[in-house]
Amino acid sequence: MPYQPPVRDYAFLLRDLLELERYANLPAFADASMDTVDQILEEAGRFTGEVLAPLNSVGDKEGCRWSPDFSVETPKGFKEAYVKLVEGGWPALGADPAYGGQGLPHVVNLAFSEMSSAANMAFSMYPGLTHGAYSAIMAAGSQEQKDLYLPKLAAFQWGGTMNLTEPHCGTDLGLLRTKAVPSGDGTYKISGQKIWISGGEHDLTENIVHLVLARIEGAPAGTRGISLFIVPKFIPDTEGKPGVRNSVKCLGLEEKMGIHGNATCVISHEEATGWLIGEENRGLSIMFVMMNEARLGVGMQGVAQAEAAYQAAAAFARERLQGRSLTGPKNPDGPADPIIVHPDIRRMLMDARAIIEGGRAFLFWTALHGDLADASPDEAVRQKGHDFMALMTPVLKGFLTDRGFQVCSDAMQVHGGAGFTEHFPVSQYLRDCRIALIYEGTNGIQALDLVGRKLAADGGRGVMSFFAEVDAFAEANEADAKMKPFVDGLAQAKAELQEATMWLMQNGLANPDNAGAASTDYLHLFGLTALAYMWAMMARTALAKIAGGSADPLYQEKLAVGRYYIARVLPETTGRLAKLKTGAETLMALPAEAF
Repeated sequence: MPYQPPVRDYAFLLRDLLELERYANLPAFADASMDTVDQILEEAGRFTGEVLAPLNSVGDKEGCRWSPDFSVETPKGFKEAYVKLVEGGWPALGADPAYGGQGLPHVVNLAFSEMSSAANMAFSMYPGLTHGAYSAIMAAGSQEQKDLYLPKLAAFQWGGTMNLTEPHCGTDLGLLRTKAVPSGDGTYKISGQKIWISGGEHDLTENIVHLVLARIEGAPAGTRGISLFIVPKFIPDTEGKPGVRNSVKCLGLEEKMGIHGNATCVISHEEATGWLIGEENRGLSIMFVMMNEARLGVGMQGVAQAEAAYQAAAAFARERLQGRSLTGPKNPDGPADPIIVHPDIRRMLMDARAIIEGGRAFLFWTALHGDLADASPDEAVRQKGHDFMALMTPVLKGFLTDRGFQVCSDAMQVHGGAGFTEHFPVSQYLRDCRIALIYEGTNGIQALDLVGRKLAADGGRGVMSFFAEVDAFAEANEADAKMKPFVDGLAQAKAELQEATMWLMQNGLANPDNAGAASTDYLHLFGLTALAYMWAMMARTALAKIAGGSADPLYQEKLAVGRYYIARVLPETTGRLAKLKTGAETLMALPAEAF
């Protein structure tokens, strides 16, 4: 069965859970009535399901093709699909109306992004990175730069990339060697090689805008001396159209495990002309605007690939006949029962739904806080939005990609030996999803960022605010007998997360290796607790709808999956707490030469 966008679930989150129309008085939400949003979701479902999904396997099998003239050809059908993407106005959903966008809240655009990624992850990376470049220039570009580049990027007429990694440095960007030499006319000559550049060269747009990290001659060593530059493939002429070809070349494509339809390039800048964005030596902080947006997008990719893989596994489980139910035949007229009758198959499918639907709610809830951080007139709401966006970004990226990959692996397991072949789609979902645990900062780096910076930021204001919100929810719902499993499970998980936080504060400073050793378990403990909160809120919403007379089976399904999460997934928090409290001693016991 081909991927079917879960439009009903998006509508549930936006209408019922987040109550998007509550914010209709804010200018940023004025055009986001649920009637409009429903139409967007339906059309997005058609576009991604009918146009992008059929090209997913094509992109995987064909890949991109590099030519000695340094050009790259995308897989068959990608150019035509990209034209339809632009003609449909999808790029402009969340962009600023001042630059040709529709100005809708980002939480609405997130639904389209997930559908696009689930339908065709490799294709969706091209517009995804373009929007990241748009955001970085919007945040720090000069007015002249905004006027020149943003309308083209918002319309996806021009593509965008970020050029960070070099052959000798990835995470430690302080080691980068790409240099920028002032030309004396306000431009710089950029020289150096960048690798693993997603969408670094392709045939989808008339120009590509590279955002390049480089060090100006004489700048301080390390990350303090990094600047950010706009380096377009074609230098815009006086009319803002692509002009002279810049000295930026794609030297080749990486041979990858997955996302074959996306051009992952080696890019050489050979005294290429570039323009400084923002101030000298402040490039990394500007690039983090793009990276943080990308990290949320990567967390979304984990959910998206998990959704596609789950759908394939559920369809296979309903159709594949193997063995008989332990409680007697369920298909007595057939030679065997469908494997969905077996408890262990149900375990994997229920694990998948619990993570996917809870993770999607976590993404949307965080995205709404991000919208309110910019749009609310209430300073406290804005501050909370900024705090939650900063705190949750590493959790969303690390937890949802780890769990998304596990869902894809379980989906392959449901297929049995068939899943290990290329005759079924799950092998591609598993291969494509694996990169999400690595790029935009490995999940280990996300965990270190969470415990090393995000927890302590502003005196711990963000995490304390989250704890207070969870406590308030539990107190408000503890008298409701139907909510008891959700409230009790959430309260225990929150208490364990709080205990882990205190342990880190007490032991991490004394020995930084303790924080490093605990970081991944802490990130997962945080993610599990956050999803418990999401499921508790979804349960309350579903119960209210049922009490109001709704017969929509979606609400009963939410309660069933939510109860499964609380009973079968959430208990993992206790083990995570026990592991992190053992500290670094056993982890660091062997000398390096013993490995």
